[in-house]
Amino acid sequence: MGALAVEQAWGITEFGTWRLTSGVPDARLGRGVLGYRGYRVSMDRPQRRVEVPNGLVTMVVNFAAPVRVSRAGAAPTTAYTSLVNGLRTDAAVGEHDGRMHGVEVHLAPWAAFTLFGVPMYELRDRMVPLGELLGPRAQVLEAHLARAPDWPRRFALLDALLLERLAAGPAAAPQTVWAWGRLMASGGGVPVADLAHGTGWSPRHLEQRFKEQIGLSPKTAARVLRLQRALRMLAGGSAASATASACGFYDQAHLHRDFRRMTGFAPGEFLLHRGNGARPVDRLPGQVTSALVSAPDR
Repeated sequence: MGALAVEQAWGITEFGTWRLTSGVPDARLGRGVLGYRGYRVSMDRPQRRVEVPNGLVTMVVNFAAPVRVSRAGAAPTTAYTSLVNGLRTDAAVGEHDGRMHGVEVHLAPWAAFTLFGVPMYELRDRMVPLGELLGPRAQVLEAHLARAPDWPRRFALLDALLLERLAAGPAAAPQTVWAWGRLMASGGGVPVADLAHGTGWSPRHLEQRFKEQIGLSPKTAARVLRLQRALRMLAGGSAASATASACGFYDQAHLHRDFRRMTGFAPGEFLLHRGNGARPVDRLPGQVTSALVSAPDR
């Protein structure tokens, strides 16, 4: 089993405590398994977090009470214990009663294609119960992770499961992995025609492979990654006009329209929610994926 580097962060707020534990996956899993994050939150009131489109597929295994999930602007309608969140083009909102304990696995979408063995378009804009993808193995995994005495052993259990599934699942095409990497590195700035040329595929074939192995068309994936780049720039203090120009939007109004359509917020409103946060909320360092928003007392 590969060695794990584990980092911890914790804090106390006026409402309670939180602790995050980050783990590095076994190197044999490759660059498609981006990281593990254990979490434990103990607050005296409900918590609500908005998750914006971010280019990640996330597997979540909860040890505590289920999380209620909805689309932004709608009342929570579905409760999940453990789930897989596919690539999104709109925002999702998760709400819990203040106590959470579990682990997240962050995946590149082409790696999720191999690990879960389903066309990724089936997960687009969806949160799927883990049991639908792993079968009875999901409950076994939940039980073993909950009983494990510490985070390194939990991460080792995840390594073992993912290595097994990596060996058995369908491999993503190298051209898909390359094209996704180009889009990621450019913040969605590479034209689809250039991606097709680089893969040696026709634009139509590239789109078919992307929908199967990524979950979105190249054009839609570029929109998501362009939004992520804009979020990073805005959160870093860049002006909206400069951000729009750098990220390939026609103008500032175009940035605002896409931002609201994909997150449910105006840029300034979203950043205000992030500024009110008393603990880290983003899935991965260097990305802007989430914000804490007010939740009603129960």
